[in-house]
Amino acid sequence: MNRKCIKKVFAFFLIVMMAVSVTACGFVKSGGDSREDGEDGSAVVKIPEGSDLDTSGSFAEVHDAFTTTLSEEKNDDYSIPDPPEGVFDLVAYPSKVGDLAAYVSSDPGDGEKHPMIIWVVGGWGNGIDDFPWVYPEWDNDQTGSAFWQAGILTMYPSFRGGCGNPGYYETLFGEVDDIVSAYEYAASLPYVDPERIYLGGHSTGGTRALLASEYTDRFRAVFCFGAVDKIRYHNNSQFTFDKSNQDEYIMRSPIYWLDDIKSPTFLIEGRDGNSENLERMEEASENENLHCYVVEDADHFSVLAPATRVVAEKILADTGDEASIVITQEELDAAMKQDPAIPVPVMTERYVEELGMTFSCPYVWNIALSEDGSSLEVYSGYDGANAWDMAALYITLYDAEGGDTQQRLKGNMEEQGYVVEEISIQGNPAVDGASMVQTDDGDFYYQRYLSVERGEECVVFNFIVYEEYVEESVVRLFQDMIDSIAFDD
Repeated sequence: MNRKCIKKVFAFFLIVMMAVSVTACGFVKSGGDSREDGEDGSAVVKIPEGSDLDTSGSFAEVHDAFTTTLSEEKNDDYSIPDPPEGVFDLVAYPSKVGDLAAYVSSDPGDGEKHPMIIWVVGGWGNGIDDFPWVYPEWDNDQTGSAFWQAGILTMYPSFRGGCGNPGYYETLFGEVDDIVSAYEYAASLPYVDPERIYLGGHSTGGTRALLASEYTDRFRAVFCFGAVDKIRYHNNSQFTFDKSNQDEYIMRSPIYWLDDIKSPTFLIEGRDGNSENLERMEEASENENLHCYVVEDADHFSVLAPATRVVAEKILADTGDEASIVITQEELDAAMKQDPAIPVPVMTERYVEELGMTFSCPYVWNIALSEDGSSLEVYSGYDGANAWDMAALYITLYDAEGGDTQQRLKGNMEEQGYVVEEISIQGNPAVDGASMVQTDDGDFYYQRYLSVERGEECVVFNFIVYEEYVEESVVRLFQDMIDSIAFDD
């Protein structure tokens, strides 16, 4: 089997999408700022001269009194994929501009109130898509999936102008209001503890989360990955506001409003990411609610997977006491050294009418007829470097060709070095074998080959994953899929 054949349909599309995702996140590494030294030697960041803003009030007051001027009325009507049933619900939450779409964790149904985190992804788009249940590489996990995988309710909001929502992109201004509206919606859910609603975000999403923390104290804690101090350091081509007005920049730049942070707020970034931005904010503020961490041997992306798992542990352990959320530099440094973890896939039930059969597979997997029409291919449409994306299943129907078909198959497989056993699938005799197999190209892959006899036909399930991705979790995944097989009576 040629590995390129599995992925060739998606290759060009994925290369383009990967380039877009890295560019769109708003990652910047450097940039200057104008500061003055305070009497104690700390960096004091002042509102630039010439500003018309009345800064005598709080950031929330200044923000609410300011009317942004958009130079471009930008929006999109991208479709929103249906979420995995029982995992997320697609909802509409009310905001100042109208109802906005969001994915929200489904009600656990236990009658209890649970903590929830609102996760704001990076990039300049204001919509949502299937990113919560797509499994990325360990060194670039922008999904925030560590939270719901740990059992924490999660909300992924879209914002004004995105996915057909009312309004237009406002580039970190009106989106702050939308985050507050998302909080209000989350707090209204009967299964959410309104005192334990957290906020997190990455890159542009981290900057949005930081601005929201400066605007409101309603969040139990806020976790900002890769936020910038001044919006000028971002990609100006993405800005939709009047770029000739410096007040527009000030209203979107967190460094001017750090003293307004009331909730515990954690700024986290890799040394090779936006760390200069983080350090400037740390220098500019003595706010005890602001906690800053630069993680060595990490960048804007690789810090996410290890650190979000640390944050998830802190949320689960949070008792609600004033000082119960504590993150140490040592914990983050240790997290970077841990072995990569593969997320557990969201499973969904699929029905194959031609075979009168139901089985479960990862939600992100597709089912399609093979190019030669001989089998059904069940595979991931993504190009992530993990076991779920690099595994595949082929389902084929054969004539039994006599009563000894299964025994002959068993003998042939044993001769080829398979570990084989005879089992039963829903009362149907089956032969189940596993082995490492070498391709004509010299690659090795793990194969789980299951043949189920159904009268005069055999249904074959051929599970494949390449050697470098074989691990206990993917082997367990194959077993879970086998255990889910059910034929119509």
